[in-house]
Amino acid sequence: MNQKFFILTLLFFYCFKTFAQLNPALDVQHYRFSIQLNDSNNVIKAEAQIVIRFLQDVKEVKLDLVQKKPNGNGMIVINIKQDESDINFVQDSQHVVINTAAKKGEEHQYTLTYEGIPADGLIISKNKYGDRTFFSDNWPDRAHNWLPCNDHPFDKAPVEFIVSAPEHYQVVSNGVQTEETNLPNHLKLTHWKEDVPISTKVMVIGAANFAINYVGNVDCIPIFSWVYAEDRDNGFQHYAIAKDILPWYIKNIGPYAYAKLANVQSKTIFGGMENASAIFYFENSVNDDTLDALFAHEIAHQWFGNSASETDWPHLWLSEGFATYMAHLYLESKYGVDSFNKRMGIDRMKTIAMSKKRNTPVVDTSEKNDLMKLLNDNTYRKGAWVLHMLRRKLGDSLFWKGIRTYYATYAGRNANTEDLKKIFENVSGQNLQAFFKQWLYTAGYPELDIEWKFNDAKKNVTLRIEQMQNDLFEFPLEISFSDGNKTVIQPVEVKDKITTKEIPLNINPTKIIADPNVNLLFEAQINKLQ
Repeated sequence: MNQKFFILTLLFFYCFKTFAQLNPALDVQHYRFSIQLNDSNNVIKAEAQIVIRFLQDVKEVKLDLVQKKPNGNGMIVINIKQDESDINFVQDSQHVVINTAAKKGEEHQYTLTYEGIPADGLIISKNKYGDRTFFSDNWPDRAHNWLPCNDHPFDKAPVEFIVSAPEHYQVVSNGVQTEETNLPNHLKLTHWKEDVPISTKVMVIGAANFAINYVGNVDCIPIFSWVYAEDRDNGFQHYAIAKDILPWYIKNIGPYAYAKLANVQSKTIFGGMENASAIFYFENSVNDDTLDALFAHEIAHQWFGNSASETDWPHLWLSEGFATYMAHLYLESKYGVDSFNKRMGIDRMKTIAMSKKRNTPVVDTSEKNDLMKLLNDNTYRKGAWVLHMLRRKLGDSLFWKGIRTYYATYAGRNANTEDLKKIFENVSGQNLQAFFKQWLYTAGYPELDIEWKFNDAKKNVTLRIEQMQNDLFEFPLEISFSDGNKTVIQPVEVKDKITTKEIPLNINPTKIIADPNVNLLFEAQINKLQ
C-alpha cells in the first residue's frame, strides 16, 4: 500500500491492539461469501462457505471473527453446518469456535450464517459526493471484522463474493465477474470469482455509484477503471496510465497472476491498497499529481505482496520495500536516472530521519501487538534502499535475474528474507550473509566522519573515514573530487572503525562529495584539514 495517509492510519489504528495469529492447523482451500447489503442500515447478512484441509489433528475448529461488541458492532453467528449437518459452536471476542474434531489430512466444508454491523474491515459510509458506499479495507488483519477466516497472509485461498445490493450500486471485487442478475425488490446480485489463491488482506468488495471504463488489454489481461460517476472524465483519463505500467512489470518481472486489473476510486484509509486484481485508491487520486508513482507502487504489489507474499509480518519489506523500489525503477525508465536519483535521495533522508526516532531493523520482530507500527520508512524506504544497494553490488543483469528467479520460485506462495537471500546467492554465486545481516537484521546505517587533506607536493589526498555508529558496516563508498573544472571519482572499501587511504590525484580539489551517484544509504560529516 502507499504511505500517503500513513499518519492518519497510525492514529486510526491505535484503538486496535488485538491482532489475528495464524492458525497453523488450518489450510483453507476455498472461501465463498454471500453478502447482503442494504440502504436502510449498516447491518450485513451473510453466509460463508469455507473448505478447510487440516494440517494437524484438532479437537475444535477455530476461525477468526470479531464478535458483536457492547457498542453493537461485530458479527453474530446464527448457525453453522459441517458439510450438511448442524453443529455446535461458541463465540469469543475474536473467534468462532466450532465444536468438532478433525484429523490431519481431512477436508471439510463449514457453512456459517451470520449477520451484524462490521466493526471494521468493511467501511460503510458516504463518499465525497455524499453517496452511500461500501468498501472493504482488510489490511493487515481486519478482514475478520466481517468475514470468518484464517486472517493471516500465509494462508491463501481462492475466493468468491456473491453480493446482493440495491440495484443502483455497481459492485467490484477480486477475479472475474461471472454473473450479474436483477432480483425482485430493486435488488441486484453480482458474483465475482477469484481462482488464484490470495491472502485475506487483499480480498475485497466495493459497492458505489461507479462509472466503469475498459482501458484495453495487456497480454490478454483486461484493464478497467472504476471511478465515481461524478469523476468520470478526469478518472478515465488519469487512470488509463495503468496500461503503460502493467507491461513494464510483466516484461521485467514475470507473468501477471490475475485475470484482470481494476483500478478503483474508493474510501480506503490508505493512499492506495493493493487488493488482488482490484486496487483501491484514495478519493482524490483522480486529480493527484503523483498518480503514476502511486499506480506504479500498487501495481507492483500484484507481484510482490499479493502473489509472492511474506510468510509473516516481520518480513513485510518483501511487500512494501519491493513495491517502493519497483515503482522507482519504473519511473527511472520513464523519466531518467536524474529523477531516479532524486527519489532515492529523498528516501535516504526520510529513512535516516525515521531511524533517529525509531532505531529498529528492517526485519523487525519486536512488534507483537501493533502491526501498524511496521508501516514505516524502514519497511518502505529502507527496504527499497536495500534492493538498490543489492542491485549496485551485483550489477543490473544479475539483479534482475535474481528478481525474476525469486518471483518465479515464490509466485502464489510465501517467502521470508532468508528465502530471498538464498535465491540471490544461487543466482550470483556470492555469499550475501554479511550484506543481509547488516542491512536487514541490524538497526541503523553508516554514520561517517570523513576528513580529507590534499598534499600538493605528493599530488595525493589523504582520507580518514570513521564509522560513528555502534555496529560496523562493510560497504563501498565512492568519493568525487572536483577542482571546479574536472571531477575524479574514486571508490573506497570501508569495513573497519577507521579507514585511512591515500589517493593519487592530478588535480587540487576544492570540493569532495561522498556517494555522488546515490548508491549508498549513509550519513556523513565532511571536513577539510589544513
